[in-house]
Amino acid sequence: MALRTLTLKRSTPPLLTRYSTTASFSTDLPRITERRPDETGRGGRASDAGVKVALFGATGFLGRYVSSGLGSNGTLTYIGTRGDEFAYRHLRPHYELGRAKFSYYSSRDKQSMADIIADADIVINLIGKYYDTKALENTDKFPFLKYGISTSVWEANVEVPKMIAELCTEMQVDNLIHVSSAAANGESASEWARSKAEGEKEVLSAYPWATIVRPTQMFGHEDKLLNMYAKMAERFPVIPLVDGGHALTQPVYVDDVARTINRIVDDPEKFEGRRVDCFGPQDLSYAELAKFVYDITEQEPTLSDVPAEVVKYGANVLQYEGNPLLTPDMVDLMTEDYLPEMTAEKYAEQKQLGKVFTMKDLGVDATPIEKIAFKYLYRFRKGGHFIHAEGYH
Repeated sequence: MALRTLTLKRSTPPLLTRYSTTASFSTDLPRITERRPDETGRGGRASDAGVKVALFGATGFLGRYVSSGLGSNGTLTYIGTRGDEFAYRHLRPHYELGRAKFSYYSSRDKQSMADIIADADIVINLIGKYYDTKALENTDKFPFLKYGISTSVWEANVEVPKMIAELCTEMQVDNLIHVSSAAANGESASEWARSKAEGEKEVLSAYPWATIVRPTQMFGHEDKLLNMYAKMAERFPVIPLVDGGHALTQPVYVDDVARTINRIVDDPEKFEGRRVDCFGPQDLSYAELAKFVYDITEQEPTLSDVPAEVVKYGANVLQYEGNPLLTPDMVDLMTEDYLPEMTAEKYAEQKQLGKVFTMKDLGVDATPIEKIAFKYLYRFRKGGHFIHAEGYH
């Protein structure tokens, strides 16, 4: 692994380290067209891509797609996990034998995280949480039990990314890719959005040449966006639209974000100290999104315009579920627009120096939500999709 001169890195602003003039930067897509010094094989899963990646958050929604891309390219991947082998067994088929190493770590044990990073060339941090993980604790007073927080949103979104960035600096890791959010905002009503903004700030403070990836809300088979509406309709006859569902969001397909991250892995030096924004082709209000879901699932709940403060009464109960459909903080988030910083036209008009990249700059076209949603929402129909097909009933 190439060593870095840390004093030189710290004394030079990250945006000017490599790109002091517009002429010095090329927007050519990251492509592996020439063999790396350590690369072997014909390319693909059974080859050695000549690069080592440490991946945190691989068992999450985005993580499994990033992991699949790394395995398909023959990348030697060190995967950190906090669970047992059943928590990550779905990731094993992504890799050829010997191309992935799964290791347990604790987010409160710095050395265990350093062991995951080891001699990696690139570290990818996908760790994040939208609710506090709670567990029952004993008390001395009736009812002798209470809910205690085991892992908070702030710890997962701020403290852990900060620790990873500090380790990358100490261990002289070549590149760090940190996934934040387009909703990251220190002034947001949502604690999650504030924590994402603070986490991004801490990462850049500890490792100024990190690449920051900012996706909007992601949709896909395991999402908590479209599936949330469908699951709520299975349980409740009335679905509340927070403040009328007028806030806007611009969902992006999770696999598009994963492909973007894997393109960065192809040529990480090109994106040092830069930001990559990922967003879908169109914006929708939450009311439009709910109607879109129910057009597919053919569920018929009543959509009701409900003030955010009233929705929080129900969210205060639902938040105690193991994998909550709705929390009070999610309600706060749904009162605000969840959009990229600029329009697609504004991104295209940027000058090269200090440019904020998009998926399009990396050769990834945004997939329309209509092309994907039916593939995993039809299961909420009574009878599935077979009920409309002749010969099945």
